[in-house]
Amino acid sequence: MIERVIATDEALRLIETIKKVHGPIMFYQSGGCCDGSSPMCYREGDFKLGDSDIYLGTIGAIPFYMHKSQYDYWKHTQLIIDAQEGRGPDFSLDSVEYQHFITRSRVFTDEEYDEVKQVL
Repeated sequence: MIERVIATDEALRLIETIKKVHGPIMFYQSGGCCDGSSPMCYREGDFKLGDSDIYLGTIGAIPFYMHKSQYDYWKHTQLIIDAQEGRGPDFSLDSVEYQHFITRSRVFTDEEYDEVKQVL
């Protein structure tokens, strides 16, 4: 099964740093304006999911969710969560690490996309 979301080694290192400080965490990407279009990292339970949120998979054993309206834009791509230097979004746990998560992507092949569509 093709994964809809994966993480780079840099992102996995940042995830481990954040988990050591904050315990269990989760990711959410809403697609809202400003910071909402970035992958946001929250303590598990600090963000309430709704009926329009889609579970995409895990990165570093951490669940990753996306709002359906945002998923409609990204559904034909594999999300690649990366980390780079600089301050993150204000409400995300990465904001204090002077690194932040970003979303990169790769377009699925036709075969991969057919497989992904079977799951959702």
